Amino acid sequence: MPDAGLVLRSTRVITPEGTRAASVAVTGGTITAVLPYEAPVPGTARLTDLGDDVLLPGLVDTHVHVNDPGRSEWEGFWTATRAAAAGGVTTLLDMPLNSLPPTTTTAHLRAKRRAAAGRTHVDVGFWGGALPGNAEDLRPLHEAGVFGFKAFLSPSGVDEFPHLGQDRLARTLEEIAAFDGLLIVHAEDPDRLAAAPQHGGPRYADFLASRPRDAEDTAVALLLAQAERLDARVHILHLSSGDALPLIAGAKTDGIRVTVETCPHYLTLAAEEVPDGAGEFKCCPPIREAANQGPLWQALADGVIDCVVTDHSPSTADLKTADFATAWGGISGLQLGLPAVWTGARERGHGLEDVVRWMSTRTAELVGLDDRKGAIAPGRDADFAVLAPEETFTVDPAGLQHRNRVTAYAGRTLYGVVKSTWLRGRRIMADGEFTAPRGRLLTRLP
Repeated sequence: MPDAGLVLRSTRVITPEGTRAASVAVTGGTITAVLPYEAPVPGTARLTDLGDDVLLPGLVDTHVHVNDPGRSEWEGFWTATRAAAAGGVTTLLDMPLNSLPPTTTTAHLRAKRRAAAGRTHVDVGFWGGALPGNAEDLRPLHEAGVFGFKAFLSPSGVDEFPHLGQDRLARTLEEIAAFDGLLIVHAEDPDRLAAAPQHGGPRYADFLASRPRDAEDTAVALLLAQAERLDARVHILHLSSGDALPLIAGAKTDGIRVTVETCPHYLTLAAEEVPDGAGEFKCCPPIREAANQGPLWQALADGVIDCVVTDHSPSTADLKTADFATAWGGISGLQLGLPAVWTGARERGHGLEDVVRWMSTRTAELVGLDDRKGAIAPGRDADFAVLAPEETFTVDPAGLQHRNRVTAYAGRTLYGVVKSTWLRGRRIMADGEFTAPRGRLLTRLP
């Protein structure tokens, strides 16, 4: 490592080849070598010895609602990216809603980038939005560097981001397929939702019945049929229904270009544990029964589900009402995704290498950032999280960096304490203390 400016040394470094004791050399913000633990350190390099704490690649969370500009009282780039850094996330992709304006034109993308400039503690990229009537905006947004396009097949919850009916979905997907873009989809069927019982009120069981699994299953089937017809790239967002997994597995076997994500709350929280009136647990699709978790974990192990993302979707506390029909739907989990998933993974016999694959490597691959993110390997950005995996903590909302400290994980004891987070070879968070923002705004590579 003759030209290394920084060396990080740990007895446990998670690399693409496995976990091993290693010294990681960094020059100019880039990993230049992964060497044996005992490799001599040049006198010009700064050595940081991490002992037995695990060095893993910074997480890449491709599903985050920052809500800025327009609803920055819900979150914002400053607070969201601090929460990301506190949770070992070094790259996030911002959803096109619930900001005002939504990221559905190049002018709106410029507004989004202005709101983020100089205020991000981690690297940030942007999704575009696909709405009824904005097909002509999709290619310009693609050329401006968005990483793909978000669409809803059922109402989104905000008036400025209407959903696509089946005819509009076909037209949108045809346009995106023409330039081999990526459509990412909230897949719930509006007809199945409308047919479900809609009682409202504080009972979680009533809310769960209002968002049945077959609404997801039907929408997934319709999306896969369109993707097969057009040979288009599609990604299924926040899958919660284990019943959809055989259909997805078959589609992958048949060569349909589909990827799938799920979320920490579907893997670790269960409907049976949700108190009535606890609006902080509301999300769509909903947190389902404990029996649904096993198939999701197995699908991750088998590669049917590709990755795990937080779908961090915060709001002000007053919107999390006790009536599940009217409460804002979204889980605030950006800072807690890694320990939540690690806690569930270790209970089911999975290792940290699996967690890294689901939350860093495959998410980087999903958005085409795997040439610079998602692995501790030469040529990648020197983005790291340092984790004490055997340490536990109890979630105290007061310790969260989210603007609104409301979380469904409150009071839960989790494994995995993030000791520090590094972005391009600079420590941006250590023991809850943060540097000035150093994040960059990312664009999709051609």
